[in-house]
Amino acid sequence: MKKLHSILLVDDYDADNYLHRMVLDEMDCAEHIEVAVSGPAALRYLEQADAPPDLLFLDINMPGMNGWEFLDEFETLPPEKQAKVVVVMLTTSLNPADRAAAEARGLVSSFFSKPLTGPSVARIIGEHFSDGAA
Repeated sequence: MKKLHSILLVDDYDADNYLHRMVLDEMDCAEHIEVAVSGPAALRYLEQADAPPDLLFLDINMPGMNGWEFLDEFETLPPEKQAKVVVVMLTTSLNPADRAAAEARGLVSSFFSKPLTGPSVARIIGEHFSDGAA
């Protein structure tokens, strides 16, 4: 499995961030793992980072700015800040409308239910960062 430069977790729930970071650390799939606990915090990180993350895991249901609102703002960032970021929506929602909305957004590469697991991370990295991709 290819090792990524960086992954950004965007989720307001500390327990999910802890678990997801633990899965990612155990897989040793990224040089850096950053956590943003809100949409605005993630946007600030993206605006200030020297290079955008390779992979962004985005929660849909967050207070203040939900995942959909984050995507609206993300699309206004300069192209070099969006670069080739692979956006994966993560949710506990079973609402088929959320999956359809995610699939309809060209920006969203995948849609997964929480929690992240080793096999789901391996699948995402394999699909989006295999040789010739990224």
